[in-house]
Formats: sequence, structure tokens, C-alpha cells
Amino acid sequence: ALFQAALDAAPRPLPTGASQHEVSGQSLKVTLAGLPAALRGQTLALFPETAGIIEPAGAWQQAWSGAVWTAQLPLSSQRTDSPAQLPLVVAYGNAAYRIEAPVKGDWPAAAPVATVPAALQAALKANASAAPAGGASSGAAGLAPAPAVPSAPLGLLAALLGALLGGLILNLMPCVFPVLAIKVVGFVNEKSQATRLASGLAYSAGVVLSFLALGALLLGLRAAGDQLGWGFQLQSPAVVAALAALFTLMGLSLAGVFEFGSLVPGRIAGAQAKNPAVNAFLSGVLATAIASPCTAPFMGASLGYAVGLPAGQALAVFAAIGIGMALPYLLASAVPAVARALPRPGAWMVTFRQLMAFPMFATVAWLVWVLGQQSGIDGAGALLALLVLLALAAWSFSLRGAAGRALAIFSIAACAGGTWAIGANVIKPMAAPVTAASARWQDWQPGRVEQLAAGGQSVFVDFTAAWCVTCQYNKKTTLANASVLAALDAKNVALLRADWTRRDPAVTKALAELGRSGVPVYVLYTPGRAPVVLSEILSVSDMQAMLARL
Repeated sequence: ALFQAALDAAPRPLPTGASQHEVSGQSLKVTLAGLPAALRGQTLALFPETAGIIEPAGAWQQAWSGAVWTAQLPLSSQRTDSPAQLPLVVAYGNAAYRIEAPVKGDWPAAAPVATVPAALQAALKANASAAPAGGASSGAAGLAPAPAVPSAPLGLLAALLGALLGGLILNLMPCVFPVLAIKVVGFVNEKSQATRLASGLAYSAGVVLSFLALGALLLGLRAAGDQLGWGFQLQSPAVVAALAALFTLMGLSLAGVFEFGSLVPGRIAGAQAKNPAVNAFLSGVLATAIASPCTAPFMGASLGYAVGLPAGQALAVFAAIGIGMALPYLLASAVPAVARALPRPGAWMVTFRQLMAFPMFATVAWLVWVLGQQSGIDGAGALLALLVLLALAAWSFSLRGAAGRALAIFSIAACAGGTWAIGANVIKPMAAPVTAASARWQDWQPGRVEQLAAGGQSVFVDFTAAWCVTCQYNKKTTLANASVLAALDAKNVALLRADWTRRDPAVTKALAELGRSGVPVYVLYTPGRAPVVLSEILSVSDMQAMLARL
């Protein structure tokens, strides 16, 4: 019945019969014959189907002469078509009828069709060919377009420098600094300059090659059509859980609960002892896996620029990040003066090693919290239970005798059984997405910025993720500041939060349109203006200065 009602509401076709249209000067006379008797004497509405023929707001007249209805319509001054047949619809109340009739008479000269000048067309083509793929944004409806990614050689040099500085700052991340500190202290007791240099080069190679591998994987997956951004590895609950397990083992080992050599065959442990460069290389790989998701200042624009470059230039940017991150350790291992400035070997090294276990456990706490944002409280609880079983197994390997072997077998079986029973909860995504909304903040959705901007409202968007330490710092110190929130309310700025904790192609696409490939990113959209991308390290004064310009 609904389908039939919709069909009945459509205009009903009528035969042409004696109906016709006649052009006379700058007007069009419509003559319709054969209309239903119920319409006679009524004032009808008229809708020409061919656009641009009549003046939409022009005055027109209609009249009945028996069963024939006529109308006099002004032609549009911007008309570009001169059709020989003109279909139109007439309506009265809920009844509508469609008639297609021939046009007689001579059409007046049509307005010239607007075209793009040849010089402008050539300039547009030149700009399009010069811009890197995916680097520009068409902008949001009602908003000025986002600035395109630069393509000049100076842009690549700036990106390399920004990547180098960003890599240096990555060493200050809470989860990276303990790894760096342990490796630096590790060669304090090493008297051979050649061995120290080999360790430094191995660590640097591990960092740089890992950044190149991550960059190549990201570029390859994006080329295959996946919507991925920098830090995509921590969007996987399985990777987060594996890193939590690894850092738990590292913390227990640093605290003296067990030695890694007790968990691997003696031949492998002996090979590592004879070749400490292997340990240094793997440390570089681990530091990269943890540090890369949190983009430091100078690095967000560089990464966003890199993903739109040719593969060779893009990998050069990723390599620059790795070089910047490895530089402090390489400097300490290569320059004797730096090595001499380190404390002398002694009992303090045992205390320092045990102290470094606590930053490792703090990193585990952070990773469990991140997993809770992805898999919910059940996933976080399951991971904590499995980490307890893992700690039991690691401790049991430090025991000797028959009782120790029996406990080791039991703990391994408990780990396997626990993984089988509750392991699925760790990687199972939450039934409902994590909401970042509060009294002020709304969830970001595609098209939401355009909707708010269409009403004349400015919009501030926080692109964030639970695994991004910089994001959490900015959220606590600036975005939750009472004076900043008061200024946002005074300017009637809508607040949206785009959560990238888990993989979200829509958020990834929005970041790419802004020339970014990672978080944090903060953007102010103002109707009629280009979007303003703020610094990755926010401050109260910067936010207040930005809002004062609205």
C-alpha cells in the first residue's frame, strides 16, 4: 500500500493533444489542452522540468479559456538551452499532471556558457600535478579548504629536520627512557671503546631499521587501500597485550626475580652473552615499537607530509626519525668524553637496575589501561590475570630441584589453560564503541563538523588516542583547564573528540585531509576560514590567544 501511495502521488502523464508552447520575444506562452475537468477554473502551480528556461522569481500570469489553460512566463536572462520539446508539470492540491509539448517560434539568443579561462585551467592542472597524492583536502562544506601539503624541495628538508628533532624528543617518553637508561648503564662497565661503539651502532641500527620497516609497512598497506596511520600497531589489542607481557617480564628480570637466560636454552643465552650487539639491536627494535605511536612536536607534520611523498623520500623521513631517536645512545657510545662522564661501576648499578623495574611496571599499567579502552573491563581483567600467571611461571624458572621443576610445569600448564579459557576476552573488541563524550565534549562523527559549521558555530576537534602519552598530558593540563573551558563556552565553540584508540578509517581519513598521519592533532574550524591546526603540545596561553581571535 505504501508503494502504491507513492506511485499515486507522482505526476500523472497526459497526452500532448493540442497543447503547445510558443516563444515570443522574452516570454514563453504555455497552452495546455486536455486537463482534467476538476482543474478548470482553479489557480494552478507550474513546474518546468528543463532547468534555466524561465525566470524563477519573475511575475507571470495564467488564465482559463473554457477547457484550455494558458500561462505567460518570462524567459531567464541566463538561459543557455533552446529545447524543441518542453516537459512541465501542473498541480492543484494533491493532484499533479505532466505534459510534454513542442515549442514553436524562435528562441532569442542564449547567454554564453561560462567557461574556465585557458590560463586558469593550465594553472589548475599544474598545481594538481605538483601536489603529492593524498596531500590536499577539499575542505568541509561551509568551511575554507585545509592548506595543501607543500611540495617544494624545501618542504622535504623541513620534514627531515622536523623528523630528526621529533626522534630526539621521543627519548623522553616515559616508556622509552627506561630502555635508553638501561642500555647506557649497560656499557658503563665496558672498558673497550670498540665494544661500546659496536653496541651503540647495533642499537642505532635496530632503531633506524625498525622505523624503516614500520614506514614501509604503513605505506604498503595504505597503497593496498587500508586506512592506516602512524601508531597503527597499538590499535591492535593483541599487540598491546604482547607488549604488556614483554614489559612484565623485563620488569621482573630487572627486579631480580629471574634471569632471561633461565627462560631460553643455554646455547642461545650463551650466544647473546658472547655477542651483546644482538641485545642492543633488539633493544632498539623494542624502543621503536613503544615510542613510535606517540608523535612528538615537529613530527606530526613531517609524518603527514611523508605519507604523500614517493616511497624513497617517505622512507628518508622515517629514517630521520630513527636517527634522531638513536642519536643520544650513539653519542654516548662513540664519544669517549661522554662515556667518561658516566658514573663509575659499583654497587649502585644493582640498585639502579632494580629501580628501573618500576618504570617497566608503570608502562604495563598504562598498556592495560589502553587495552581497557579497546576490549573493555573484561579484556583488561583477563590480561591482568594472565600477567599474574606469566609472573608465576617466570619466578618458577628461578627455582632449583624437583619442587622447582614441578612448579614450573604447573605454572606453564596454568598459563596455557588461562590463555585458552579467558585469552579471547583480551582481543575481543567491545560491543559498544568507547565514548569520549562528556558534558561539554561530543563524539566526532563524519560530517558533524560541517553540520555545526552550517549553523555558524566554530568547532574545536581533539584527535586523540588512549595510547598517546602526549594526548593524555594535553588533556589533563590544558583541555581540562577551567579558564580554557570558560573561554570556549564564551565563544560558543562546539567541542568534538575523535578517538583513534582503535582502528577507525574515518578518523584516519580526516587526519590525512589535514596533512597528518598520527595523533595528537588539534583543529579549530571557523565558518568562512581555513582550519587552524594547533601545536601538538598545547598550553593554556596558546588556547586563550587562539580563542581571542574569534
